[in-house]
Amino acid sequence: MKIAYALLTTTLLTSATVAPPSPNAALDARIAKLAAQEEAKVIAWRRDIHEHPELGNHETRTAGIVAAHLKSLGIEVQTGVARTGVVGILRGGKPGPVVALRADMDGLPVTESNSLPFVSKARATYNGQEVGVMHACGHDSHVAMLMGAAEVLSQVKKDLPGTVKFIFQPAEEGSLPGEEGGAKLMVKEGALENPKVDAIFGVHIQAQTEVGKLSYRSGGEMASSDVFNIVVKGKSAHGAYPWLAVDPVVTAAQIIMGLQTIVSRQTELTSDAAVITVGMVHGGVRNNIIPEQVELTGTIRTLDKDMQQKIWAAIRRTATNIAESAGATADVSIQNYAPVTYNNPQLTELMLPSLRTAAGNADKVSMQKAVTGAEDFAFFQEKVPGLFVFVGGMSKGTDPATTAPHHTAGFMLDESGFTLGVKTLATLAADYLALKSK
Repeated sequence: MKIAYALLTTTLLTSATVAPPSPNAALDARIAKLAAQEEAKVIAWRRDIHEHPELGNHETRTAGIVAAHLKSLGIEVQTGVARTGVVGILRGGKPGPVVALRADMDGLPVTESNSLPFVSKARATYNGQEVGVMHACGHDSHVAMLMGAAEVLSQVKKDLPGTVKFIFQPAEEGSLPGEEGGAKLMVKEGALENPKVDAIFGVHIQAQTEVGKLSYRSGGEMASSDVFNIVVKGKSAHGAYPWLAVDPVVTAAQIIMGLQTIVSRQTELTSDAAVITVGMVHGGVRNNIIPEQVELTGTIRTLDKDMQQKIWAAIRRTATNIAESAGATADVSIQNYAPVTYNNPQLTELMLPSLRTAAGNADKVSMQKAVTGAEDFAFFQEKVPGLFVFVGGMSKGTDPATTAPHHTAGFMLDESGFTLGVKTLATLAADYLALKSK
């Protein structure tokens, strides 16, 4: 996930305490039992992957573990998809549709501060700097849970009316400059083809949600992620004689403040949330030299395409006009990194009973408001109907405000929540095949 995020609010879908009967009840019960039996393996896989994290497009060790496991289950395996991605194909005992399950594999350039027996001590080079590497967003747990789901489904494959694809994706957190990767490249290289996928499911662990609980949102669940770059060009001069310059530093500061009014004064926030954040400011080499240019880089988050286009236009207008008023120029470029993570409403409604079955109690499944974090799972959802679900990873009775958020050095998960992730993935796949093969 691109940034740390908080679940803004959740609303329980039902006050019932028992999940409704499943149309696939007998198989779901077997899946639940098998998932519970996988717990120790899943935790061990996660700890191993956590101790040996790898940055995006470099997940060679992780991919090797995944491929070896899938092959041991008799699953057809494709490696090297989108650089280091792995795709497994499990053909059920009966003909039917094709469903995909996805997990992301990459770590982040974060130096871990936890005191764990499996703490990461990995180092790597990122953007020319030596950095620590850590699974600070839970992708290690995603890989382990999907490995567990693959083992569960392989044990019931004769009862599956169709095919399950297991997609282990690199570089969800993004690729290095000049590199292509992630879900977009997996789609480009045919991860959803041969056989063609009819629907896709994914889960994300949530460190601020209690273990045993699931949450989701129909429609736009997570924001699109855009990157903007503004190069402010002025005229250099000695810092002691600013009147001889066209100061790009002051102009850039005015642009930064002007950008804030786009969300606060020009965007209808009662419709959906939006964010504009300047994350990098580069300019100057010495305290007494006014530089010729300053570069601003930041992120845009929106949940609606019309709003996205309006904000893009407003950024260009604001930066260009402020620069012009100062006698400077502003070159603005904006690139879309990930679309809105959009849960297909019909698929979401169809699979809601399966979520309740997996959770055991309907009151453990809740609907959330949209969040402004982003997920490149959205690229899969652009091609086929998809559903993305959050799985609780916080210890029971813990105050969410006291837990380390995603993408931080102290990020921590309660491993007792992993079994629900395994069960959710396997149940969604089995129930979808059963429902669509009728």
